[in-house]
Amino acid sequence: MSDPGVLSFTHQGWEQVLAKVKRALVYLDAACAESLHWGCGSTRLLEAVGGPACHLREFEPTAVGGGAEQPKAVFVLSCLLKGRTVETLRDIICRSHFQYCVVVTAVNHAVHLTANHVPAAAAAELEGQQPVFEQLEEKLCEWMGNMNYTAEVLHVPLLLAPAAPHLALTPAFASLFPLLPRDVHLLNSARPDKRRLGSLGEVDATALPPELLLQIRCLVSGLSSLCEHLGVREECFAVGSLSRIIAADLANYAPAKNRRKTAAGRASVVFVDRTLDLTGAVGHHGDNLVEKMLSVLPQLPGHTNDVMVNMVELTALHTEEENWNAVAPGCLAQSSDMAGKALWEALLNTKHKEAVMEVRRHLVEAASRENLPIKMSMGRVTPGQLTTYIQLFKNNLKALVNHCGLLQLGLATVQTLKHPHTAKWDNFLAFERLLLQSVGESTMSVVLSQLLPMIKPSHQRTKDDYCPEELLILLIYIYSVSGEFTADKNLGEAEENVKKTLAQVFCEESELSPLLQKITDNKLHQFCSPLYLKHSLCLGAHGRLLVSIY
Repeated sequence: MSDPGVLSFTHQGWEQVLAKVKRALVYLDAACAESLHWGCGSTRLLEAVGGPACHLREFEPTAVGGGAEQPKAVFVLSCLLKGRTVETLRDIICRSHFQYCVVVTAVNHAVHLTANHVPAAAAAELEGQQPVFEQLEEKLCEWMGNMNYTAEVLHVPLLLAPAAPHLALTPAFASLFPLLPRDVHLLNSARPDKRRLGSLGEVDATALPPELLLQIRCLVSGLSSLCEHLGVREECFAVGSLSRIIAADLANYAPAKNRRKTAAGRASVVFVDRTLDLTGAVGHHGDNLVEKMLSVLPQLPGHTNDVMVNMVELTALHTEEENWNAVAPGCLAQSSDMAGKALWEALLNTKHKEAVMEVRRHLVEAASRENLPIKMSMGRVTPGQLTTYIQLFKNNLKALVNHCGLLQLGLATVQTLKHPHTAKWDNFLAFERLLLQSVGESTMSVVLSQLLPMIKPSHQRTKDDYCPEELLILLIYIYSVSGEFTADKNLGEAEENVKKTLAQVFCEESELSPLLQKITDNKLHQFCSPLYLKHSLCLGAHGRLLVSIY
């Protein structure tokens, strides 16, 4: 095994799962599917299952059960085995013919005890025992219809989706979002007058709702397992209200206390609330090709951190839009393609210009190895040039299979460079630089007055104008970089003009994007202030809790 790291941590977890799936029907929830997608790929799972048929299914209430010829099932879940999750398990098993069920959960048994309201003192006495898992095993046999059938419930820490050796994502916690100032009012509604909270700085774990506390404990459980794999005794630091609560919970987590006593190494863990750095999420000053890919290409369904790459270019179909859904999309994750993986890691760590040249170099080298009739061209790399290289593989099945990962990243590069939003990148950057120069010199009302003429309804917009979603991003950037500012006498009028014009633009849109539908909830009167827009957009698109280990 390689040196301990996020990749070996994920691979070790999936190897435990793969050891259970031979000739089984495998159900995965979205977060575990994403961990598999980045960690070792679905091909590795299918090889472990064996057999000619595809036996992967999404874990959901309407999932198809197993027939008489499918006696074994493995459920791989990222969440607590409680509530709707258990109900879905029961429904799937009861309409199937299973005789052997394995349930894998990414959540430690200690957290299940907490979820079942077992006091800490009683939980300590149960060390080495797993009563919650044992009770569920009995239920599984009952649902299968025979207490002599076989059932297993085990914990495997499938926390991470490793995008690179030193970058890992936590898809199961994509919705975990830092507290906002307005949340203090909601927390106070469940507290007596004498214990009212004055600000976010006063919020601690005792003030949070049980559901959020359990979600935090699930994250802490996974991070503790990661630290155990790395063999380190962690020291936690936090920036932000929610990060402070998570860091404290990890420091006081009972299994972590026992682990630290024998850990040989040391590590610092830094938690940062995403809301404290919104400019990093919405700004355009990053000169990185991957950032642009993630910004402009459509999201891969069911995933939080990957995009769809249109593969029609490599088929005999015409490239018209109606044919795009006829071919399965490509993606950025290349966990089982070594050449594609090497290119992906290079793209992550290089600037835009160097990244595009790296894509060309990999395509040229791959074409040369396959003896394809490539014509070298030097100078600036263009989308048309890359497309020409990619199409050399089109009618060569062997070359397509050998370099599938590389071709997906090549097409992602071409589609990003040709995307109309990429052309606007420099426009965003110019506006942001102008804003940074004016902050401190101009009042907020002046800045908003400069933005107002850019807000145009659909019938007046050209391809160079900003759409409603992009305008919200600019508003978030404006208020984030301005920080605390003094309200001048014209601010109220300027904000009101921006709000009215935005609302009018939204109403005149023929169709709102999915993100705008989520933000507005079809109730435009909720737009009470630009601050609401700022918080709402970040919750929909850019909300993440950042965790850094070094």
